[in-house]
Amino acid sequence: YSHYHRLPLCFFTTATLSLQIKDLEVLNCEYGKNTIKFLRLHKEGKKQFVKEVEVCAHLRLTSPQEYLEGNNCLVIPTDTIKNIVLVLAKKNGIPSLEQFAIDICNHFMTTFCQVGYVKAYVQEVPWQRLHEDGVPHIHSFICVPDGIRFCEAEQCRNGPLLVFAGIKDLKLMKTTQSGFEGFYKNEHTTLPERHDRILCGELFCKWSYGECKDFDFNCIWYMKKIRECILEAFAGPPDCGEYSPSYQKTVNCIQMHVLSRVSQVSSFLLMIFYFNNISKCFKHNLTALFRNTQP
Repeated sequence: YSHYHRLPLCFFTTATLSLQIKDLEVLNCEYGKNTIKFLRLHKEGKKQFVKEVEVCAHLRLTSPQEYLEGNNCLVIPTDTIKNIVLVLAKKNGIPSLEQFAIDICNHFMTTFCQVGYVKAYVQEVPWQRLHEDGVPHIHSFICVPDGIRFCEAEQCRNGPLLVFAGIKDLKLMKTTQSGFEGFYKNEHTTLPERHDRILCGELFCKWSYGECKDFDFNCIWYMKKIRECILEAFAGPPDCGEYSPSYQKTVNCIQMHVLSRVSQVSSFLLMIFYFNNISKCFKHNLTALFRNTQP
């Protein structure tokens, strides 16, 4: 896409009603390839392993001449972008979603001098191995919709490589231990106070690792268990739960819990698309961004 800004004009007459390229400043002119989907299969003896991902790769060139002049000599076709992503997956594998996104950024920055900015988004299809009577199946899997892991990596030329990760489409519910009371009221208020209600929502969480370091991203995901931190803060102790006086307080608890438990996370964004009345399914959204200011 391209983003234009009208430059300030010293005068305005009927002769200047027709805009010229010189009257505009190009603010952004990214392009790229979305929804590059593939499944990678590898075997260890009789046991098979799968990883299915979807990739979006966007570029911004050092010159917008393809937009301004129709000159395509610097343009890397989106079909080429797709093929490069597939070749990188075959050559390097996918040690982690974050590392694969980093590999994509590094490749475009080191291979093409005309690329001024690159951004790679990678998300994983949540396949889990089937179990029969507690025994893991050697080649059968089930897609479990319990949240989708994703990541982003972006870099400007001569700038730092920034890495983000997250989880989306995570649907959670608690049937009690939630309320909303003591809020501001005026003549337009019709919402009654509630000390016991159902809290149900779909979470979108995105956190920053800051400038790229030698993090073991899979270790952070599986061992630090960011997803489990989110679930713990949402639900509270398993035998009694924890009362939530508002959606905002629940957002705060989740963010503080993750930031205190996972030192590699520098900031944490959480959006809750929640259902105020689950029977009517009125959908609202709530956004908050927290940053870890500790060294």
